[in-house]
Amino acid sequence: MATPAAPQPLAHADDTDMVPIPAGTFLMGSEDFYPEESPVRPATVEAFLIDRTPVTNAQFARFVEETGHVTFAEIAPDPRDYPGMDPALAVPGSIVFTPPDRPVRLDGPPIWWSFVIGADWRHPLGPGSSIADIPDHPVVHVGYTDALAYAAWAGKQLPTEAEWERAARGGLDGAAYAWGDSFEPDGQRMAKTWQGAFPHANAAEPGLERTSPVGSYPANGFGLFDMIGNVWEWTEESVASRGEGGCCAGLPPAPQGGPQERVLKGGSHLCAPEYCRRYRPAARWLQPVDTTTSHVGFRCIRRLAGTAPQQERD
Repeated sequence: MATPAAPQPLAHADDTDMVPIPAGTFLMGSEDFYPEESPVRPATVEAFLIDRTPVTNAQFARFVEETGHVTFAEIAPDPRDYPGMDPALAVPGSIVFTPPDRPVRLDGPPIWWSFVIGADWRHPLGPGSSIADIPDHPVVHVGYTDALAYAAWAGKQLPTEAEWERAARGGLDGAAYAWGDSFEPDGQRMAKTWQGAFPHANAAEPGLERTSPVGSYPANGFGLFDMIGNVWEWTEESVASRGEGGCCAGLPPAPQGGPQERVLKGGSHLCAPEYCRRYRPAARWLQPVDTTTSHVGFRCIRRLAGTAPQQERD
């Protein structure tokens, strides 16, 4: 009988574009912005590797080509899982930022979001849109299960909230932003966040009104790009539903005990000073795992042999 061949490493399990984050204890959270970020507390993580950038459209396309993965947004929901659901919405689709053509109240319902039939990672604005010209932008309209599937294929994991925040801070313990205590030091824009008057007047350059190519803004102290802004990023942190709905997306509050939620980190290109100041390492939001939007993506980590996810200290 022939000797079985030794298992071979995954061809796509590539560490060349990952950055080592040293083990250590840091001050996690903030008491200066939103209540869900407090209290400031020490958190300890073991050393790990993290993707230098969010996963891009090109990287996700390779994953889909090799695995045949069908994303959450491409599958019609089962109305039996959502009592009271409008049957007309039992079709594949996702939530897309749809800016109004005039100023609107920011303290009312976020009317700048629409459920778009046929919107998914390949068609970020819906049918007729494409990622052909934006292969280096972060992939969006990916759900938590999609991020997990990609990570497994790549031989990686999703970060805990503490691992993600440790990496995002870049060694600047206690700073408000990933680059210091000023949002725009010397007038320099440091991350892909909203430009103009939110949500109706987008002052970004043509073609960059939404996401931008990864690596377009300065790296943090660990050499990581886009930890802040561009897209929110999934973490594996699980939180019981509090009925908050998804970040900025106008989702109806989930009932207590409703869909599981995971912590998002980093803010997105839609974060604006007058509406959502979550372009900071401490910022967090709970996203239902059964929800995809046009401003949420992810990146992966690889824990080193013999290490396990670390929790915050009590």
